[in-house]
Amino acid sequence: MIRWLFAIIGGALLGGVVHLVSVLVLPRVATLDAYSRLAPITKLNAVTALPAAEPGKAPMPFMDPAFASAACRYDLSNGPIKLTVPVSQAYTSVSFYTRNDVAYYAINDRSAGRRVIELDLMTAAQHAELPEDEEVTAADRLIIDSPTTTGLILLKALAAEPGLMPQAQASLAAANCRVQTDTPQAKR
Repeated sequence: MIRWLFAIIGGALLGGVVHLVSVLVLPRVATLDAYSRLAPITKLNAVTALPAAEPGKAPMPFMDPAFASAACRYDLSNGPIKLTVPVSQAYTSVSFYTRNDVAYYAINDRSAGRRVIELDLMTAAQHAELPEDEEVTAADRLIIDSPTTTGLILLKALAAEPGLMPQAQASLAAANCRVQTDTPQAKR
């Protein structure tokens, strides 16, 4: 009887360890992650509209057909990214992901408090090189530190009714994601 009890407990522990390891390792070794799926249809450091979510044809799983979606695949090795997204009539959100699909920041139109979501995306090293300017406050300039050099920015605009989808798509089409050309001078 004791042998069976030890075998059951050992099997449960082994199963738990295998489950935990597979859950933690699978996202790192998966070949069809979001970045890989979007790489062929998006441009680097530019906003690209994603196709509408249709059954069996969505570029990513679990896309909501009530949202117009766009993506910016970014690479910060050439400098910081300047992102501007005009807000739509109903709801607009911007989410940031690392190359390995780890979400690290999100903002929506209500928390931005403006008609345009505007921010700078850079690595911690690029942020440290920015000159300290007392006239520029945190409210004037939203700076997001990316934990990795490459990743994805997903933009979504809600079409509250099917007839409002063109307006939501136009809002995302006016978004801009580009490498900053005016590089700030380093601290002295």
